[in-house]
Amino acid sequence: MNMKGLIQSPCSSSSSPSAFLRPPCLTSASRDSKFPLLLPQAICTSQRIYQCSGVHMEACHNSYLSKHCMVARFSSGWSETQSLFPKQSLKKSLLPPGVLVTSKSQDVSNAPIVGDDKIGVLLLNLGGPETLEDVQPFLFNLFADPDIIRLPRLFCFLQKPLAQFISVLRAPKSKEGYASIGGGSPLRRITDAQAEELRNFLWEKNVPADVYVGMRYWHPFTEEAIEQIKRDGITKLVVLPLYPQFSISTSGSSLRLLESIFREDEYLVNMQHTVIPSWYQRKGYIKAMADLIEKELINFDCPEQVMIFFSAHGVPLAYVEEAGDPYKAEMEECVDLIMEELEKRKITNACTLAYQSRVGPVEWLKPYTDETIIELGQKGVNSLLAVPISFVSEHIETLEEIDVEYKELALKSGIKTWGRVPALGCEPTFISDLADAVIESLPYVGAMAVSNLEARQVIISVNTLVPCSFPWRSS
Repeated sequence: MNMKGLIQSPCSSSSSPSAFLRPPCLTSASRDSKFPLLLPQAICTSQRIYQCSGVHMEACHNSYLSKHCMVARFSSGWSETQSLFPKQSLKKSLLPPGVLVTSKSQDVSNAPIVGDDKIGVLLLNLGGPETLEDVQPFLFNLFADPDIIRLPRLFCFLQKPLAQFISVLRAPKSKEGYASIGGGSPLRRITDAQAEELRNFLWEKNVPADVYVGMRYWHPFTEEAIEQIKRDGITKLVVLPLYPQFSISTSGSSLRLLESIFREDEYLVNMQHTVIPSWYQRKGYIKAMADLIEKELINFDCPEQVMIFFSAHGVPLAYVEEAGDPYKAEMEECVDLIMEELEKRKITNACTLAYQSRVGPVEWLKPYTDETIIELGQKGVNSLLAVPISFVSEHIETLEEIDVEYKELALKSGIKTWGRVPALGCEPTFISDLADAVIESLPYVGAMAVSNLEARQVIISVNTLVPCSFPWRSS
């Protein structure tokens, strides 16, 4: 019996966010204020559009792709596109006309070398402690981010003291986890390898580019990457978060930081750039994920009876319900696309999606991974294949949380056989597709031409995706 869709349960709508872990969401009063929420608001499947007050990210069909590649474009004026998040009201943009785009259709196999420009690609990722001594300061950086822990504006001065308290409190247990996987996170090593492979693929595709790595919470920090980009004299920059699906707390936080860096720097204000906000729909990514799943299924005695268990990093429910974070919708569509690809290969296993890594007292996206594993065991599921769908690199949440904690829970819950799909890492189909995404974005790098003064007044292109100034932050 195919249980696809039967086991996937919708998120609960009853939520009371804690004051100490709130998303950057609009109150009912501010929702109708003159300040728009400049985050992805709506998703349309046929003509894919992210509706962001002042920004359209629309899809242009490319014969190379089975789905649409994303195009982000500035647009001032009113928009009448129906939002899938009706709580958000779309207001007139405060930004002037301009362009921030990531791609239109072109033949990437014959992409021309780009004149005298020096092209750079900035990969954004979370970062992770490389030694046990790094764990506590890494946790401090994580919890000091207001996109991770949201304090009421009257208590913003407590952000760093609270981050210090939580990081000291959690460090001993976190160190145990990192010790169990070798004493530190492999994320930097893997991301550096991905950057090198991406550079190689770009050069093979006749696009000489340098690739940089900027981590949000540990070395090499985004600021370090930007300084190297400046030293190298990069004139065109493609910003590529290594998160397939967009979320306020992942790509959003990294882009918000990047915006704050750009707006204060003369060189960066003049540097042409664009952002690829999410890329979970891309043909190469979907194929690579399906390849890995198919390869792992054959390791089971009865592959057709295995439940494919997609486990994604969770976010607080209020991020989605109040702030309009598209993460849940993108994640569910991503799972559907992967399963469609598998079905083309005559693989029709049951599947489910759950969310892991919740912390704190507030409600997060459901179903939770741990609760779902127990439920599946009670329902008589014998074989599970875990798929870490929101991660492209191995790190603590795959190597310890999934491989150790969830595997142990599954076996205790009556599930007899357990397997896990590896993270994509440097899988060639995946990296080649990222290179194509970069190449497709190049015609739109720097389409917004404004003077330095105008740029500082308007704020840079990245701001229209994730602004650094929101009305609920003001006093």
